[in-house]
Amino acid sequence: MPLNETKLRNLRPQARRYRVSDAHWLCIEVTPNGSKHWRWRYRYAGKENMLSLGSYPAVSLADARRKRDEVRALLSVGVNPAAHMKAQRAAIVDRAGNSFSAIAAEWFEQNGHRLTPGTLKRDRRVVDRDLAPYIGSVPVADLKATDLLAALKRIAGRGALETAHRARSMTAKFLRYAIATGRAERNPAADLIGALPAPTKEHFASITEPAQVGELLRAIHGYSGQPVTAAALKLAPLLFVRPGELRSARWADIDLDGATWKYTATKTKTPHIVPLSAQAVAILRDLFPLTGRGEYVFPGVRSIRRPLSENTINAALRRLGFDGDTMTGHGFRAMARTILDEQLGYRQDYIEHQLAHAVRDPNGRAYNRTAHLAERRKMMQGWADYLDGLRAGTASKITPIRSRAA
Repeated sequence: MPLNETKLRNLRPQARRYRVSDAHWLCIEVTPNGSKHWRWRYRYAGKENMLSLGSYPAVSLADARRKRDEVRALLSVGVNPAAHMKAQRAAIVDRAGNSFSAIAAEWFEQNGHRLTPGTLKRDRRVVDRDLAPYIGSVPVADLKATDLLAALKRIAGRGALETAHRARSMTAKFLRYAIATGRAERNPAADLIGALPAPTKEHFASITEPAQVGELLRAIHGYSGQPVTAAALKLAPLLFVRPGELRSARWADIDLDGATWKYTATKTKTPHIVPLSAQAVAILRDLFPLTGRGEYVFPGVRSIRRPLSENTINAALRRLGFDGDTMTGHGFRAMARTILDEQLGYRQDYIEHQLAHAVRDPNGRAYNRTAHLAERRKMMQGWADYLDGLRAGTASKITPIRSRAA
């Protein structure tokens, strides 16, 4: 008699495995440990074969019968059901290996070393949190612009428009890689350029009024926290580099005798030189006995093998009473740019070079890192002296070098 759910539930294990038939050569196999597996017996090319159709109760009686009818139909037209199912499983594995998530992981494996640790962590988080749940399992060859746009709109819908644009840009890189490695033929991310609203450019909070800068500097020099954080706080306004570049500074890149710091700018990926003022050198010399034996100038609190965390400077500013709407670690750049130009009158190209922005000559070529180095060194020392004056309340007595007309 055909099987039913009651019979299936009541089948008990025995010392040896046994099978109970249903119909059309379908049966249930019961093992000594009590597991139950669907089997279908058939003949192909004169040989008897046994095909597995899954385990009970994950595959119900109705599902097993449906699968049996499907493979019977294949057999009726001369197809070997076992070979067909093996090919299907191989296709599933192949599709999983070429899924969006798999390609993204492969791209990070190949190119992650080119990114800063902070950028790599941020980009992986965007993929894992914002893209993978919606398009992660989709084979890149099957990914449609509409699928990607729907994922991007979810990001933009929560107000993270910058992140949505970053996600589209990242996806374009992944898909270019997929095309180059033969896993896809086109890049639907390229079709979405302009599909999202342009983000409103936000400026980092910054103090640019000289009198308020003096108050900030006095607070910084009164900071009573960890010495490494205190040194980073004091150097931030003197050097006005990007926060990630400051906290990731390496002693191997700093020449204290030559008063120079050389590294690769994170945004432009080009070599950059920061002339160090006498004040900056003094801070670094005081810090060297504490961290000079390690790799990082500002090692993390939990591990000297990692730099200071990205929120340390902002947290220290909050502790000093400057909230996120007043001053940020990135705001030291805006402070320097504004005052060097509007108050001290330095040439804008000197300032832009020192900010490690992409500056080009009249022929459109990027200047090299040594451009105007002597003038920038004078500017950095003049800036440090000016900040000392603001901190002491005597800045009005300082006559800065007026180099706009030079």
